[in-house]
Amino acid sequence: MLAVHLVSFFFSKLQEDPTKKVDRFLYAMRLHDDQLRDISARFQAEIKKGLSSESNAAAAVKMLPTHVRSTPDGTEKGQFLALDLGGSKFKVLQVKVREGMGIRKGGVEIEEKNYPIPKELLTGRGTELFDHVAESLKDFMQEKNISMEKKHPLAFTFSFPCEQSSLDQGLLLNWSKKYRVRGLQGKDVVQVLRDAIDRTGGVDVEVLAMVNDTVATMMTCGFDDNYCDVGLIIGTGTNACYMEGLRHIDLVEGDEGRMCVNTEWGGFGDDGALDDFITEFDRDVDAASSNPGKQIFEKMISGMYLGEIVRLVVLKMAKLGLLFDGHVSDALRTKGKITTANVAAMEENKNGLNNTKKLLIDLDLTPTMDDCIAVQHVSTIVSFRSSNLVAAGLAAILTRIRQNRNLRALRITVGVDGTVYKTHPQYPKRLHKVVRRLLPECHVRFVLSDSGSSKGAALVSAVAQRLASRKRQVDETLCPFRLSREQLQLVKAKMRAGLEAGLQTKGPSAIKMLPSFVYYTPDGTEHGKYLALDLGGTNFRAMLVNFKKGMQQNARLYHKIYTIPLEIMQGTGEELFDHLAQCVSDFLDYMGMKNARLPAGFTFSFPCEQTAIDTGTLVSWTKGFKATDCEGHDVVEMLREAIKRRNEFDLDIVAVVNDTVGTMMSCAYEDPQCEIGLIAGTGTNVCYMEELKNIEKTEQKTGRVKREEGTPKGEEDKQGDGSEGEKEGDAEIQKMCINTEWGGLGDDGSLDDIITPYDVEVNQNSVNPGKQRFEKLTSGMYLGEIVRQVLLDLTRGGLLFRGHVTETLKTPGIFETKYLSQIESDRLALLQVRCILQQLGLDSNCEDSIIVKEVCGAVSRRAAQLCGAGMAAVVDKIRENRGLDHLNITVGVDGALYKLHPHFSRVLQETARVFAPQCNVTFLPSEEGSGKGAALITAVARQKQEM
Repeated sequence: MLAVHLVSFFFSKLQEDPTKKVDRFLYAMRLHDDQLRDISARFQAEIKKGLSSESNAAAAVKMLPTHVRSTPDGTEKGQFLALDLGGSKFKVLQVKVREGMGIRKGGVEIEEKNYPIPKELLTGRGTELFDHVAESLKDFMQEKNISMEKKHPLAFTFSFPCEQSSLDQGLLLNWSKKYRVRGLQGKDVVQVLRDAIDRTGGVDVEVLAMVNDTVATMMTCGFDDNYCDVGLIIGTGTNACYMEGLRHIDLVEGDEGRMCVNTEWGGFGDDGALDDFITEFDRDVDAASSNPGKQIFEKMISGMYLGEIVRLVVLKMAKLGLLFDGHVSDALRTKGKITTANVAAMEENKNGLNNTKKLLIDLDLTPTMDDCIAVQHVSTIVSFRSSNLVAAGLAAILTRIRQNRNLRALRITVGVDGTVYKTHPQYPKRLHKVVRRLLPECHVRFVLSDSGSSKGAALVSAVAQRLASRKRQVDETLCPFRLSREQLQLVKAKMRAGLEAGLQTKGPSAIKMLPSFVYYTPDGTEHGKYLALDLGGTNFRAMLVNFKKGMQQNARLYHKIYTIPLEIMQGTGEELFDHLAQCVSDFLDYMGMKNARLPAGFTFSFPCEQTAIDTGTLVSWTKGFKATDCEGHDVVEMLREAIKRRNEFDLDIVAVVNDTVGTMMSCAYEDPQCEIGLIAGTGTNVCYMEELKNIEKTEQKTGRVKREEGTPKGEEDKQGDGSEGEKEGDAEIQKMCINTEWGGLGDDGSLDDIITPYDVEVNQNSVNPGKQRFEKLTSGMYLGEIVRQVLLDLTRGGLLFRGHVTETLKTPGIFETKYLSQIESDRLALLQVRCILQQLGLDSNCEDSIIVKEVCGAVSRRAAQLCGAGMAAVVDKIRENRGLDHLNITVGVDGALYKLHPHFSRVLQETARVFAPQCNVTFLPSEEGSGKGAALITAVARQKQEM
């Protein structure tokens, strides 16, 4: 009895302040910010769970991919029919979208008609419901004089949970909103619609897209605001969708771009995640619903349930004597007697109390003013909790978007629809305020959908049409870069024919096949100190290599790098070689070895014709060098003369080698099976060990080598003709390294059938038109420029950057090949691709970034495949030379394109494996480059001389 008296006393005191009385009674519904942040964090965890293929099946928040990959950009156009099925009525519409009129310019015209759905169809058979839909569509087209002869694109808004595997397919998961139609759950509702239209007859439509009303709301608002990446429904039901990065959606293949995800957030809490926030009134509402235990979050938020929650609270308070002097009417006991419309009316600014009093009188109650104030406050707390929970859910979504984009601050727009949001006088303001308080780092704009989900569905179709058309045109543009197996087999055959022709003395050959006079690869016995000099670009490197006999892994290297100024590169030959001699002098001072006469190897990475290992006549400069009086001269002799002019030191220049040969030798020191060198960088080239008997360009067909071709100038020896002076080992020489200069393949027109208009443009604008055609398809010096030409063409065609051709895009050389490696990185988000493009003055959206990445991929993949087909020709030739059924061989590789591009090496290796199936080819990246190789060639040559 004492407890009863205390309770009575406690509540009697509270009656003096009706709002405080309600606050105490509904304290569990009054959520503070810390609780909202907790709920938001729980929802973020649910998002992650729903997006994962491993946990999706058990997730309460289903996170359904919609296959809507883009929001409108204002270029959409066309006329669409639309169906909107989601309530007691459904609408048929004609939507006209005018190109270039979106993004705050309007431009969508809508004609619509509502068709009531008979109640018996809501619980009848699925075929009956969709026959009604199809007949209504036909009626609408006849009434609006829409041609029955023409095929019309159709968009379908279907506001029930569906699992979609494509934009025009959706399996119904479950009904809601009083729909209990039989025979459709688990079926493709789009196909059901198509079948119904076929049964009706006389209508020719193509269903392009099926979307949820939430997605359609986002698209509607996105047409007028290109920051709109979130859709929100707060009406009879509630839901949210947003644009998620594809790389985070396990349930969909691909990782490029974005896709709208329908969260179906109404199921949040179905697994108990909200149990500590659920009140007894929520449990009562759930128990009395048609789907107990389901849609818990929705039952705390949406218009279908808010009025009922208020009724249960008022009923409980009345039973406890806290309202109406304890009087409870039959009407108050009746489910559904307080609606969400009543809740909105009770909270009106001016007439709220009068509306409350009228409602209570209609419920056969006799309220006092305090009763009216208290009931109005109940309504406020229930609806405020709803907006707070929506704010917590939105905060989770917006936080995820901000984190995905790696932004400190986020500017974003939320498109909103639904009767609660539209008709409740206080709801929008409360929601906006709480969202901004929870997310001060986000600038969030809320836009009310002006035309509902039907317009959005048509826009989804318009966007889908635009993207499909653009993809088709981009595919047509890139098609010539996608080489078939037959084309690659032909490239291999032409490379093989070019190799053979280049070895002959008669007839011209695009592939020069230059003898290097390197007869041996290292065998591990090399020892001693050697100087290596490396000129191949804007830098000159001097290197001292100390080989220790039998210790391949312990060669010690010391080096310095010197810059070649532009005025030296393009000055006189004498100035260039004097500069090199000065660099060598400085390096020897640095090493304290100026008085030692070291044997030296000279890596000279420009085309040279050699008649011995220590002579090299420059054929032509490349890579920006234009030093005069060098072409046609022996570069070794020019260096020797520069050293003499300096008169500070002396060098024994034993060998001049191409960087490709140096790379092969460097890798052969680590792997004795390495008999091929490959450069895939700024330029491209291959060398390999060829049988001497096949090289008509040399005089040695017997396997014997004349001594003057293997020793430095100034040293004499008897010729290897079998005389008494012939050194031991001369007869063993069977092979020589050939510098193929394979970049010239195609100079004779043999590659014209795979050369694109973009390659033609790049070739014509190069410093050597008509030359090095294979290199211009495959090397780093040209790939970026090919990409730029493609991007320029796509932009002029309106397929990129909204057709805006910037001065940057028109600048030759601006798109460096390094950007291909960055853009094609698997770890690079599209937002970072956009940053790279913006640095180049190219303002791109997500879809532009996808296309740019696709262009880069097509160009670089073709380059790698061509190199792979060429390599297949080389290894097959070596195998056949040796009469082997199967060849095991290693390729030493250097070059930034091979080493730094994320996919080039893999594609090259795969192609070589496919087109040379009888060869097991290992690719070994060179760690020390061609400089160490030059030292090794010097060591090998000196060692053979001493035998």
